[in-house]
Amino acid sequence: MNIKRKNLRIIPMLLLGLFYSCAPTVKVTNDYDHSANFSEYKTFAVYDLKAQEGQVNQLNVDRITKAIRAELISKGFTEATNNPDLKVNAVSILKNKTSVSSNTDFYGYGGMYRPYGYWGGGAMMGGANTTYNTYDYVDGSLIIDIVSTKTQKLVWQGIGNAEIDSKPDNPEEFIANSIKKILAGFPPGLAKK
Repeated sequence: MNIKRKNLRIIPMLLLGLFYSCAPTVKVTNDYDHSANFSEYKTFAVYDLKAQEGQVNQLNVDRITKAIRAELISKGFTEATNNPDLKVNAVSILKNKTSVSSNTDFYGYGGMYRPYGYWGGGAMMGGANTTYNTYDYVDGSLIIDIVSTKTQKLVWQGIGNAEIDSKPDNPEEFIANSIKKILAGFPPGLAKK
C-alpha cells in the first residue's frame, strides 16, 4: 500500500523565504574580513533593498529595513545619509524544494533463537508495506552584506536559512527576531563577551 501526501502551498505573493513560517529554525552562519578594524566603523546606511517580483513584497522589504536599522542602532551605530562608514544590503534567495521519505515495514516468518541453538529455516517474507511521504516547502535564505565604503569591499556577511512552509502569525516580530539572530555576530568580537 502506497500513501502519498503532498502539502503544496503556492502563495501568489511569497514573503521573503526566511520569514515564511510560524516558528522555523533559523540556521545562522557568518564570515568576516579578519584584517578589518571594526572599531573604526561608526555609521551605516541601508541600501538597495528592493522588492523582487515573486521574492519579497514591499511590506517585508520595509520590515527588513526597519529591523536592520533597529539592530545596528542598538549596537551603537548611527545611521548616516552622507558618507557612511558601512553600506548594508540584504538579499533573499528562495528555492522550491521537495523532501521525499519512505518507510518500509517488513513482516514474515523466520527462525527462532533458543539458548541451545537456532531453530527454523531462513526467513520467509510474508510481505512488506512501504509508505512514501512528500513534503513541498520553500528553502529560504536571507543574506546580509556589510561593505566598507572606504575600501568598497565586503567586510562582514551573515546568512540566515530556514525551511519555510507557512506564513508567520506576526511577520514583523518574526523578521525582527531573525535579523537580530543573523546580526548577533556583528561586529566580530562583540558577541559572547
